[in-house]
Amino acid sequence: MIAAAAACVRARSLWMSRGSIIPVLFTAIAMFGFAPHRAWSQSASLPGYTEDGAQRELQAESAAVGLMAPARARAMVRELSSEPHVAGTPGEARTRDIVARYFKEIGIGATIDTYSIYMPHPTKVQLFRIAPDSVELPLIEGPIAEDTTSTSFPQVPAYNGYSAPGDVSGEVVYVNYGLIEDYKILDSLGVSVKGKIAIARYGKSYRGIKAREAEKHGAVGLIIYSDPSEDGYARGDIYPQGPMRPWDGVQRGSVYNDNGDPTTPDYASVPGVHRVPLSKTAIPRIPVVPTSYRNAMALMAWLRSDVPLPTSWQGALPFRYHLGPGPVRARIVVETDEKTAPYKDIWNVRGMIRGTDYPNEVIVIGGHRDAWGPGAADNVSGTVTVLETARMINELAKQGFRPKRSIVFASWDAEEWGLMGSTEYVEQDSAMLFKHGVAYFNQDMVAFGPTLGVTGSPSLRPLFREITKSIADPITHGSVYDVWRAHSHLMPGDTTQPTIDDPGGGSDFAGFYNHLGVPVVEWGFGGSQGIYHSAYDSFHWVSKFGDPTFQYHATSALIGVNAIMRLANADILPYDFVEYARAMRTLANDASKAVVAKGWNDLSMAELMAAIGRMESAALTYQSARDSALLNPVAADIAIRVNAQLIAVERAFVRPSGLINREWFRNVICAADDDNGYDNITLPTITEAVRANDRDRTVREIADLAQRFDSAAAILTQTAQSLR
Repeated sequence: MIAAAAACVRARSLWMSRGSIIPVLFTAIAMFGFAPHRAWSQSASLPGYTEDGAQRELQAESAAVGLMAPARARAMVRELSSEPHVAGTPGEARTRDIVARYFKEIGIGATIDTYSIYMPHPTKVQLFRIAPDSVELPLIEGPIAEDTTSTSFPQVPAYNGYSAPGDVSGEVVYVNYGLIEDYKILDSLGVSVKGKIAIARYGKSYRGIKAREAEKHGAVGLIIYSDPSEDGYARGDIYPQGPMRPWDGVQRGSVYNDNGDPTTPDYASVPGVHRVPLSKTAIPRIPVVPTSYRNAMALMAWLRSDVPLPTSWQGALPFRYHLGPGPVRARIVVETDEKTAPYKDIWNVRGMIRGTDYPNEVIVIGGHRDAWGPGAADNVSGTVTVLETARMINELAKQGFRPKRSIVFASWDAEEWGLMGSTEYVEQDSAMLFKHGVAYFNQDMVAFGPTLGVTGSPSLRPLFREITKSIADPITHGSVYDVWRAHSHLMPGDTTQPTIDDPGGGSDFAGFYNHLGVPVVEWGFGGSQGIYHSAYDSFHWVSKFGDPTFQYHATSALIGVNAIMRLANADILPYDFVEYARAMRTLANDASKAVVAKGWNDLSMAELMAAIGRMESAALTYQSARDSALLNPVAADIAIRVNAQLIAVERAFVRPSGLINREWFRNVICAADDDNGYDNITLPTITEAVRANDRDRTVREIADLAQRFDSAAAILTQTAQSLR
């Protein structure tokens, strides 16, 4: 993800706690395959549309409601999550064939792209306590009698993807979350992990950062566990009584701190391609093993130390935590097939509907298919909503509402290992996507609760908000937008909009946004859960706790349909660069505070602020010209030229050389935080220069960014002239 890419990687902060119980009414609705709908009042005037075009588009969106099919979503989730399907295994080949079959059944055909990825699989993973006594700690997640998936198939080993193989032993040291700042605290306390085995709890950062920091500080191995304070009984009833992680639950996941095949940076892993030596990759060099909080207790309860534990480091296990080192010692054994079969085939499955008027302009919606177990929530849910979005749009096409722009529906493979499938696709087709990519919509963990969470590019935020105003929430008597506002604690009359966070990294939108500058939106409905990356992420869990009626699966798909069609059918692409510029002013203010905090009071941000102001002024002028032009039909050649110019606006913020030390990240507006992974950093060229305490570099980056805003303003000015 994120700079690290791992895999749907985050027990997402997007999702808040689970709300009200779904009424019995919706269970009946789900059985019969339709959803409630109210005709939300909406003006026929839509940004980017003529009046006639807007009327037709709203007719298409209204017709889409009747195509919702929760029962169909339920059946697909059951089939796709019926067994574990890790990337590069026969189980994942089975899901490839199922998705291809679905695409063919709905009438759009299927293309399968194969890539050969460096992806060693585990052949043995063991964890021992070897002092003060000797015992092997079980890495099996215990069976749940009512959840047949947990008992019907061999479990995926408790493994962290790209862990180094090895057999290491040492005294155990508790390092809290294993953050950069945690090691600074340990250093100040005189506690070292050099030559020892670190044990860290999940949370606060991507697991790949935890592995990187443990290795950097000399640990010979790392154990990562889910503390019940964040992911277990302290948060609610544990599975199967409740949705939270049980005592034996294990969070698997990649510890690779990059995106795409480690051996083919910046280009696709196709036959005959050059592969870089493993020594030049970001793969960890120490063994890393995930484990349950039951096993963590068996290790940590023995730890002792004369050094006082920092107050915030205490978790929820039923004893006082200590730092160590020792007297407990542990042993980690990891064996892989890196010597015999290090490369695995992965498969993206794509369907496409070709546009009628602007076929070269492309909108992509995708979600990853691979999982660390049955993967019902992560990410069969997203796979199913992509498939349902494809079905509904194709049905609309049969009714005469064929999209003007081309739409690609993608099922990505190997996201969990480092955004592999989507990254390889983006790298292989980068020239087309850079020039013609209109938008990318991501579906990752989209239906395991009632609370909407959204991240996205500022240029698409107004469109997404408007879409949610016309879609009924599955539980309440309001719209998705109304409930979104309520969950955001916004009162009636408050003109503040619900938060749409900046996209940083962590899922399959990264290649499109971070690498190419294609605007993105990711959304989903979430709630309390503790089955992330475990054997318990099953159809049974989803149907009991996550989305019992499968209405949220259907609603997420309807949002996808309307968002895609709103973009696909516009005469002029309805990006909002006024909101974009205003969002940038906020980000620049934040960067200015960081500069001031450094004491660089003579370093002026005035030119950057002025350039952002010029972009906002140009955007206002352009929008006025657009709205005037759309009072009448726009000639096709003018529309093509204008849309190409609009696509180019955000590409002005793509720097071919990339960020310093992270060349793959080329978008200078937002990136994954290299010190965290799950978080994003805005205006990263400036932010990272300030972090590096490099004043001269900061000056250069401010000037570079100001020039890019002026370039964007110039494109908008040209676009307004084209419309006149």
